[in-house]
Amino acid sequence: MRHVRLRIENRSLCAGKRLPSIRAQADALGVSRSTVVEAYARLVAEGVIESRPGSGFYVGRQLTPFSVGDVPPGLPPDSDPVWLTRQSLLAGEASLKPGCGWLPESWMPEQDIRRALRALSRQPLAPLTGYGTPQGSPELRQLLSYRLGERGVHAPPEQLMLTESSTQAVDLLCRFLLQPGDTVLVDDPCYFSFQAMLRAHRSDVVSVAYTPQGPDLAALKACLEAHRPRLYITNAALHNPTGASVSMEAAHKILMLAADYDLTIIEDDVFADFETHPAARLAALDGLQRVIYVGSFSKTLSASVRVGHIATRPDWIGQLVDLKLATAFESGHFSAELLHTLLGGGAYQRHMNGLRARLADAMGQTLTRLERLGIRAWHRPRSGMFLWCALPDGLDSSLLSHYALQHHQMVLAPGNAFSLSQNAGGFLRFNVAQSLDGAVYEALERSMEACAASQR
Repeated sequence: MRHVRLRIENRSLCAGKRLPSIRAQADALGVSRSTVVEAYARLVAEGVIESRPGSGFYVGRQLTPFSVGDVPPGLPPDSDPVWLTRQSLLAGEASLKPGCGWLPESWMPEQDIRRALRALSRQPLAPLTGYGTPQGSPELRQLLSYRLGERGVHAPPEQLMLTESSTQAVDLLCRFLLQPGDTVLVDDPCYFSFQAMLRAHRSDVVSVAYTPQGPDLAALKACLEAHRPRLYITNAALHNPTGASVSMEAAHKILMLAADYDLTIIEDDVFADFETHPAARLAALDGLQRVIYVGSFSKTLSASVRVGHIATRPDWIGQLVDLKLATAFESGHFSAELLHTLLGGGAYQRHMNGLRARLADAMGQTLTRLERLGIRAWHRPRSGMFLWCALPDGLDSSLLSHYALQHHQMVLAPGNAFSLSQNAGGFLRFNVAQSLDGAVYEALERSMEACAASQR
């Protein structure tokens, strides 16, 4: 009964859809047919499903409202894929936030943004009050096309569409490519918002273990063979949460498997500008045939300047523009003009040069301080802001995160928030830019001691 309810709640079984037969359900769950008969009978009595004699059992028409944050029975609250985002956004200014996913406000180029705003205010009113073109600012798309070309991703302006963010870009692509019940592949661990978004799209989500060189290729092939996913969403460079980047060898093999199993890939490259040593790009090797490339500037410039982009094959752009007009109408002409001013005037490049050096220093400091507490990096990234770290043996990151939040006003990022398989209970993700305050390590040490004592 719980299995059927969960499938209905996550919309993999939609209203009016036929349930598996009694025999098929018994075989799938490894139970007797009489158990399925009784479960179906009880669900019919509750009005959850309907019995149609001679036809079978169907999902009832009255569905409860969908909740992306519902957690299956038996799992901790931080398994909710939006739990960490919620806690990070609700945390006050005095809170410690080594688990959040963005840079401190003081690291952002506030004065450059103010100068760009003043320059923009002197232009005609259209950028301040009007709508932009459906595909997005031609001037900004031309500039982005040049920037992507430097990474080996050859996308002329006609193959680029602006969005509000990379999140909106991935959401639009899921709307464009998926039907409810389609299977989608993610990394394990992966960015937790991918899981939340796919749940909202009523997708069946499967995962493949991630290694310091990219997805486990043997596991990837087995997963493709068993589940035939429609889509794979990943970060090839500066992977969130591990900070790893796919190797050239792994990138080639991923694309070969994608061709063999008719797999489309969304490559979310939101952390590209943090790189000091450019990694392989799936979109560059593929030529935007099976790979759709997504990026934004929310992590590097400002969370309030909402500009993302999609680069994809030319025959899909028109349909994606229509979908954007139908669901969001316009992606933010004012933000696009502001970003163009910052990129074109060189302010953004100067900011990023200093930011990369600052992050490298923070990475070294954070690694040293965590190691003193017995917390070890799973992988040492060459750049970026994330560290995926193993806790001392036996320490549970969920318990630790809740204790730290309750007793020290500190937001940590527990491993299972990123893991579909729930096999990352001994890991935390650290944001090195948010981990420089000595109070972080004092609170972390006290929380670890308290949790270790409670687990004895």
